Amino acid sequence: QNVQIVQDAYAAFGRGDIPALLDHLSENVEWSLPGEGLIPQAGIYHGRSGVARFFETLNQTTEFSVFDPREFVAQGDRVIVFGWYQGKAKATGRSFEASWAMSFSLANGKILKFQEYTDTGTIGQAYQASASASA
Repeated sequence: QNVQIVQDAYAAFGRGDIPALLDHLSENVEWSLPGEGLIPQAGIYHGRSGVARFFETLNQTTEFSVFDPREFVAQGDRVIVFGWYQGKAKATGRSFEASWAMSFSLANGKILKFQEYTDTGTIGQAYQASASASA
């Protein structure tokens, strides 16, 4: 059941249906992405309204060409997803690609905590305005 909840959240994201994705979150969700200072949408967001702000920022800054959750591993109230994405930073037009792991903790059928693990150095370069950064 927890895997299905996470898969449904990814499906909503894939459709661009952020309200449906937010319905899968606990009211007091904690949403954490690494790379503060490098990646515009990185940081820790609290509550559904905070996560909604994260997705607004993501939409303004990033365009994904591939977002591929590949493997789901569940144990108790935790689901770990391994995947890969490819995209570009809208402000610079520079591309990035990286493997990632995303950890979801669930309670009462809702996502209570989210943490992403990825190559922030590689991704961060796509957002940097410096001409020395490679595309």
